[in-house]
Parts: sequence; structure tokens; C-alpha cells
Amino acid sequence: MTHRHSFHSRIQWTGNTGQGNATYHGYDRLWRVATDGKPVIECSNDPLLGGDPSLHNPEDLLINAVAACHMLWYLHLAFEAGVRVTAYEDTPEGIGESEPSGAGRFVKAILRPQITLGPGMDVVQADAVHGRIHGVCFIARSVNFPIEIQATYL
Repeated sequence: MTHRHSFHSRIQWTGNTGQGNATYHGYDRLWRVATDGKPVIECSNDPLLGGDPSLHNPEDLLINAVAACHMLWYLHLAFEAGVRVTAYEDTPEGIGESEPSGAGRFVKAILRPQITLGPGMDVVQADAVHGRIHGVCFIARSVNFPIEIQATYL
């Protein structure tokens, strides 16, 4: 039997400079993510579209969600396989494309986890864990672009 999950958040535009969106350049592309009981995340649009480069944008949030879900499943499945992990760090990259109309999409994500294994761990066994993740990861199963894994082990 499947179980339904529900996730709630609040997105609030904070870029009204006084006239709302009366003109295209008359408002800021600032917004925040507010989820009850959690810190607020101040965000902006992609800098290529006039956003503040010092703030997270929707593309950042999506690629980080893909990478975080992969990491959490990796840790769980590695534990089940007897693979001990002592550190995990990733530098994910989302590859996007934009059409002349401005419509865009992700065409690929590349995850580059750098994983430190416990003493005596088998790298081949550790690497095999990645192949099981896309079958169970909530985010990876929800996106319509391929996710490539380029893991390194210490």
C-alpha cells in the first residue's frame, strides 16, 4: 500500500518597491521561503534574469534538493550494505538551457560527491550503492532530467 505525503511551505514575494509590478523594471525579484518552525530562506531570481546573485534562486534550490536527497539515501543504503562513511561532500551542477522565448529547463544534473570511507571499506561496493538510489529517492524519481554521478572516494 502506498502512503501519501504532504509538504507545505509559504512563498512570499518581497520585491515590491512601491508600485507592485506596474513596470517590468519597477520591482525586485526578491522572495522568501517560509516553512512553519524552520528558518526563513531569502531568495531571488536567477542572476541571468536580474536576480540578486548573493541569494538562492529556484534553480539553486532544485539542484540542492536533488543532491541532498541523493546524499541522504546514499548514507542509508551504504549503512545497510555495511559501507561506513565518515564524510560526504558534494558540488552539484545543474545544466540548463533557455529558448529564445525565455522558457528554460534543466537538461541534466551532475552530482560530484566526495565520500570518505571508513578504514578497510571496499570502494567498488561503496560505488555500487549509487546505482540503487534513483529507484528510491523522492526527488530523483520526480524530476524529468537525467542525474549523472561522478563520485570520488577518500
